Amino acid sequence: MDKELIRVVVIEDDPMVQEINTQFIERIPGFQVVGVAANGAEGVKLVRTLAPDLVVMDVFMPVQDGIQALIDLRSTDQAVDVLVITAAKDKPTIQAMLRNGAVDYIIKPFQFDRIKQSLESYRLYRQQLAMGEEASQEEVDRLLFRRSQDHAGGTGGQSREMEPLPKGLHAVTLEQIERHLENEKQSLSAEEVAERVGIARVTARRYLDYLEKVGKVRLDISYGGIGRPTNRYMRVSQK
Repeated sequence: MDKELIRVVVIEDDPMVQEINTQFIERIPGFQVVGVAANGAEGVKLVRTLAPDLVVMDVFMPVQDGIQALIDLRSTDQAVDVLVITAAKDKPTIQAMLRNGAVDYIIKPFQFDRIKQSLESYRLYRQQLAMGEEASQEEVDRLLFRRSQDHAGGTGGQSREMEPLPKGLHAVTLEQIERHLENEKQSLSAEEVAERVGIARVTARRYLDYLEKVGKVRLDISYGGIGRPTNRYMRVSQK
């Protein structure tokens, strides 16, 4: 599931921005731009032809703007998610896009880290929805509240999961590590976690130390073999 290729269509009228968005998207492993359109009407036709997983869409465009394009996609039951990247920052436009199902809304100009965060969050969202036929209330809550935690640095909510993370830790990476630990019946070392998630060992160690501190993992020390003991981490079952 981690190797799933997420196919993206970019709908943007400015050729330079088309190129920038495409480069940003394809810098993130697992995402591929399969088509580019210069206005909403052209974009809707392209989505119907290519059936992508995700559309990255502007609002202000000739022929047909992003609002109408999104309405058209929803009226024809296109099974596609939409991420908005636009200079439009008036609240009626934001509300219109969100009401019609946009999964995120990024205001230009933006940094690469912002779209990276959005796409990694989206990938994790897809992975969680693909796990099993039914979801518990806890899983639904995690899906609904994760974005506000990722984009606002935490909501000050009712549990440890909703609190802001320490500086330098990111919710998307933390959740990926937790998911790998949940799927393992044996404890993992920081090096093994780093390899599975695709991060440096020292970075994995920081996340694992944090999870131990908040009581989500148990630290086991392995004395087997020659050399220094190895710290190994096991997910603590949540009652």
